[in-house]
Amino acid sequence: MSTSLQEAVKKKYGEVGAGALDNDHAGVRQVAEAFGYSADELDAIPTGANVGLSCGNPTAFASLKPGEVVVDLGCGGGLDVFLASAKVGPTGKAIGIDMTPEMIARAKRNAERDADGNPYANVEFHLATIDRLPLPDASIDCVISNCVINLAEDKPAVFREIARVLKPGGRVAISDIALKKELPAEMAKDVAAFIGCLAGAIFIDEYRRGLLEAGFSSVEVVDTKADLNAYAAVEGQAACCSPVTSELPVMDSGCCSPASEGAVVHEGLARWLAEYDVNDYAASVKVYAVKP
Repeated sequence: MSTSLQEAVKKKYGEVGAGALDNDHAGVRQVAEAFGYSADELDAIPTGANVGLSCGNPTAFASLKPGEVVVDLGCGGGLDVFLASAKVGPTGKAIGIDMTPEMIARAKRNAERDADGNPYANVEFHLATIDRLPLPDASIDCVISNCVINLAEDKPAVFREIARVLKPGGRVAISDIALKKELPAEMAKDVAAFIGCLAGAIFIDEYRRGLLEAGFSSVEVVDTKADLNAYAAVEGQAACCSPVTSELPVMDSGCCSPASEGAVVHEGLARWLAEYDVNDYAASVKVYAVKP
């Protein structure tokens, strides 16, 4: 990833981490529900943990068990970490990794109080990139992630790093965006579409092949058929957005991102959601694999 693109991604996600959007915002909750979270799950987490960045619910198919150690790559405000913490229980641990200080700060604030008003005792958060995890070899039972690996430039390095930290028999349960066919050229080159999780996505077959080459077995990459147009619920004002071009380094907050709500990652998709049915080109996928 070029330095300018990496900084654009960090800037936008940092703005979301520092912003006001949370689970109480109707659009944010609507996105989470569209991608598989139940009302009970969303009610059980800290309000600030959900900021509308999901493309699936990896904890729903990770088969987490009490006592396990699970790591969430690109944890954001901690949504999946907190759900995982309940599944692994007090004898287990849920670890969140994110590259933006604002998201890590948000997640740590969220961890100060659970539904009973007590600090979460079995969660921790680390500032790091997902291709260089601050974790020992063979120390993790399950790796989860939610709409983040598409943002990584060197995906094979991420897959190798996942394999390194997993114990033998450990598993991968990832929700992500993957391509079904080539994006329109102007969308593929647009930085806002990259930040919005489309332009950095790889093909479904490439995803499967990358995990196999990293040494995984039982690899499955399944199209969930979820409607990617759900992101319009968060950016919410697609009709007012001016056209985006590949020359723009990043779409800053404007009419697509009400100041009272804070920045939203998918605001740059406004034109593409209006011009194309993105479901023709990309899919929300469930990714599952096992380390032999």
